[in-house]
Amino acid sequence: MGTVLNLEELHCHLVSNANVKTQEYLRLFHGRGNGYERYTFLTVDSVDNVLFAVLFEEDKEEEAIIEMLNQFYTLQGKWEALVVQQRYQKGAPSVVVAGELPLETFAIENGLKYHVNFLNSQNIGFFPDMKMGRSFIRDHSQDKNVLNLFSYTCSFSLNAIVGGATSVVNVDMNKNVLSIGRENHRLNALETKNIHYMPYNILKSWSRIRKEGPYDLIIIDPPSFQKGSFAATNDYSKIIRRLHEFAAEECTVLSALNAPELNSEFIKNLFNENAPEFHYVERLENLESFPASDEERSLKNLIFKKNSKVLQ
Repeated sequence: MGTVLNLEELHCHLVSNANVKTQEYLRLFHGRGNGYERYTFLTVDSVDNVLFAVLFEEDKEEEAIIEMLNQFYTLQGKWEALVVQQRYQKGAPSVVVAGELPLETFAIENGLKYHVNFLNSQNIGFFPDMKMGRSFIRDHSQDKNVLNLFSYTCSFSLNAIVGGATSVVNVDMNKNVLSIGRENHRLNALETKNIHYMPYNILKSWSRIRKEGPYDLIIIDPPSFQKGSFAATNDYSKIIRRLHEFAAEECTVLSALNAPELNSEFIKNLFNENAPEFHYVERLENLESFPASDEERSLKNLIFKKNSKVLQ
């Protein structure tokens, strides 16, 4: 059972966490990990100059919550706008409750900037819980040929290039998010001549992916479920059983899973059955700002390495 908070205590929680605010993306409240019993439907983030709250479920106290957030926003005086998204509604509408959105807004992490759009449907273009995964890629990309599957807006690619990768292949069937990925590289003045973008359905594009291989470092970060294109329960194994076709002799894989109903053993078993040449090394820790009552229901970043049981 999680900690029980009332609205006043939630306000105090936000005030305490806001004391360490910088330009960096910071989660001020994470209810989604079920660590706080009353507000499991709520997240609140400080994103540079924007205070961003997401309501994942309808709640009888919604108006009072938004009023509290508005008071918190006003009293703190640290942001230019307060945006509230109602994820539970069709289209996941967002509303600027107070202030005015800057002309350009960015998520900032470890010195890198990422374009975000708070008025976009559902996802703003950046997943803050993946910080430890991005840091791992940054620390292990030196002189590596990197494959970034389900690349979205290419945050892993930026970190790989900063980490010294010789080349990066970003694959995502959504051309629009790949375009944002291109802009993210330009935004950070990164060399782009060895960065490739493949706007293809991964499960139907193995021959194209193989052409740029073999890969020394592979990132698998799919959606848990995307209607008509990917379901982790059925399709994750299809990727793992193909690894032998494009993995280098010495290859590291970051295998990510954000489905609460599937645990770490699900991924480990898929590797054992479909890519036994890859040995499990470790699970990356999640951020303290994303507390979870059950870690197996939270983000899982698992590291596997081919031909070695010890990560160098």
